[in-house]
Amino acid sequence: MTDAIQTPTSEIPSPATSGPQQAILAGGCFWCTEAVMQEVRGVQKIESGYIGGDTPHPDYRSVCSGTTGHAEAVRVTFDPQVVSYKDLLGLFFATHDPTSLNRQGGDAGTQYRSAVFPLTPEQERETRQVMADLDAQDVFGKPIVTSVEPATEFHVAEDYHQNYYADNSRQPYCVAVIAPKVAKLRKHYAEKLNA
Repeated sequence: MTDAIQTPTSEIPSPATSGPQQAILAGGCFWCTEAVMQEVRGVQKIESGYIGGDTPHPDYRSVCSGTTGHAEAVRVTFDPQVVSYKDLLGLFFATHDPTSLNRQGGDAGTQYRSAVFPLTPEQERETRQVMADLDAQDVFGKPIVTSVEPATEFHVAEDYHQNYYADNSRQPYCVAVIAPKVAKLRKHYAEKLNA
């Protein structure tokens, strides 16, 4: 038997609490998901982009065609000491329709699918557990169709898609579609939001 170096468990960084973490979430239009996540206390950075497809170097036009396999998604960098991955999932599911296959409102196609792209086995386990709990409680009145997909390469979207709602809040789509999601978040989840 060889002697192994034992590291006390208190010195092993926990993946749930050591430094910033990331989550990749697709809830239809990335402008909507970005606007919601920007409100959340503990979120440090959000990037809109494309993930889950097989076309190299996707751009907005090609993704919108529905032929690349990519979903519009956001990559959220967050402080797990302030907001947990599970809490992010709760807010994500509460602010889009996870029971609608390949559609969010008027946006239709696989690029608008509801999907989570876990970055660790723990994130995958938590995602599946949250979905199972929501279904068991019949929160949405019908089954969740959100896909849990491997986290392939994340392609950051063009600059004009970043911070879209904050920069274009008077644009008709923002007024009609994004503003109600943000209002719902502020009404029901104020304790999780930035002051």
